[in-house]
Amino acid sequence: MNLAFYLQPVSILIEVIICGIGIGLSVLKKKTYGGFIALTFGIYVVYDLVAFTDFPASRILLATIFLIATISMLYVVWTLYSCE
Repeated sequence: MNLAFYLQPVSILIEVIICGIGIGLSVLKKKTYGGFIALTFGIYVVYDLVAFTDFPASRILLATIFLIATISMLYVVWTLYSCE
């Protein structure tokens, strides 16, 4: 097994933590963008788990959820940029 095999679970764990922080921003701090951060990184977790486990998934489904994650993060950065 190569180093990437061991690094991928660490990356997924960090994505889970970021998702949790996004939920906290949304629920506790009442920041709308927190929900979008949670959505984005929740999708990243699913996407990376599918890739890591070789779970059979439709390529169009994966491409669609990745697009949703990208649009979600675009909203977050636009919101943060607009607030400054």
